[in-house]
Amino acid sequence: MKSNFTGSLFGTDGVRGIANADLSPDLALDIGRAFGAWLAEQTDSPHVLMARDTRISGPMLATAVAAGLCSAGIDVRDCGILTTPGLCLLVREQAEAGGVVISASHNPPEFNGIKLISSHGEKLSEQAESAVERFLFAEEDTGPGVTGTDIGTITDYRDAGEQYLEVLRSNLGETVSLGGIKIVVDCAFGAAFHLGPEALRRAGAEVSTLNAAPDGSRINDGCGAVNPQPLAKRVVAEDADIGVAFDGDADRAVFVDHTGTVRDGDFIKFIIASDLRSRGLLDPPLVVGTVMSNLGLEMALESAGIELIRVPVGDRYVLQQMKAHNAMLGGEQSGHIIFAEVGVGDGVYTALRVGEVIARTGRTLAELCTPLTKAPQILLNVPVCDKHAYQQNNQLKQAVEAWRARLADSGRLLIRPSGTEPVVRVMVEACDEDLAKEAAQSLAELIACPLLRQGLVELPDDERSVEG
Repeated sequence: MKSNFTGSLFGTDGVRGIANADLSPDLALDIGRAFGAWLAEQTDSPHVLMARDTRISGPMLATAVAAGLCSAGIDVRDCGILTTPGLCLLVREQAEAGGVVISASHNPPEFNGIKLISSHGEKLSEQAESAVERFLFAEEDTGPGVTGTDIGTITDYRDAGEQYLEVLRSNLGETVSLGGIKIVVDCAFGAAFHLGPEALRRAGAEVSTLNAAPDGSRINDGCGAVNPQPLAKRVVAEDADIGVAFDGDADRAVFVDHTGTVRDGDFIKFIIASDLRSRGLLDPPLVVGTVMSNLGLEMALESAGIELIRVPVGDRYVLQQMKAHNAMLGGEQSGHIIFAEVGVGDGVYTALRVGEVIARTGRTLAELCTPLTKAPQILLNVPVCDKHAYQQNNQLKQAVEAWRARLADSGRLLIRPSGTEPVVRVMVEACDEDLAKEAAQSLAELIACPLLRQGLVELPDDERSVEG
């Protein structure tokens, strides 16, 4: 099939862009047809599940993708609004041929995305994505060309959410109770607006909610995992034990302790890993993180007898190394945590597991986090026209070498293009925070220099780490 789209289709988290601009219904239709053509080669009579978050553009793009799949002879079961991990788990549990999620995860409301899911309930491998791209970019129509009664059908899967909650319960175990814990849940106006609070209530927690409406015009807008400060204020005001903030598709969970202190994915990996280790259940004694994982996490885990393995940013790479090392736990600083028994990053399941540790130990989240002291980490997101052009900047290369020599063993620096946005991320970590800020700012200026001279961009203020 010949598509008008050119360039690389997939980023680190599927296809993503401004809805009806970068990501048009025409492209969504082509992606559906290409994915369907690939699926038709993998198995006979394939069925797929489809879900979306609450974005306004969701129904438009979902309809286009479903039409493309049906034109390739694929039957579609529409789950409606459901979290990304929810769909992944249902695909795996029900032995579907694959799945599609229409979501831009943590990105602002104007964005949307298309995530293609394998029969294992995981994002497609890079090899499979390349195969789908070949169908999309083929000069001639290579689709199966089904007609009449051979085209696929679309049916509603009305109890998908309930089935997902049952899968969570079965993975968590019958005896787990969050009774006595008060939790504030920020649903970010996203896909977990009902399922997140409901899962915690069924586990026995007292739950109050924030931004728990299916309002796609406000998804991730100053709330949720990308901005947990409103949640922090609510936790303190309600004298709650903890708060948890999901992002738009609830594959992330960021926490707040009773003092209003935000606890990101590094803290959560430490809490879960050290708890398992203390009970003799972390076998092997290691955790998979990314290059963004804080130096403080590595040191705290080492003190607990746990090794940290670093991989490139992206949950796909975390999962790959978890499988390679038979690891029980991995994840990203952003709050995307993967438990081996679930196999995908699931913010709701992460909230249940953290709540379980607090309920069982009787310790506060703040107390559980105490052994981990983070090294100052500065992240600047530099807006760019071409997020790969910095790699040819010789002046930047020389500056990076000089700063690495100056930081030596007391710090780290990382420059990488975002997998989901038109920005280059500059991260500097050092025991001396002023030094980290100086290094990050100077490197960011070298990346943005041509645009700064033209007055087209301003350098952003220091930001929290955003992975993915």
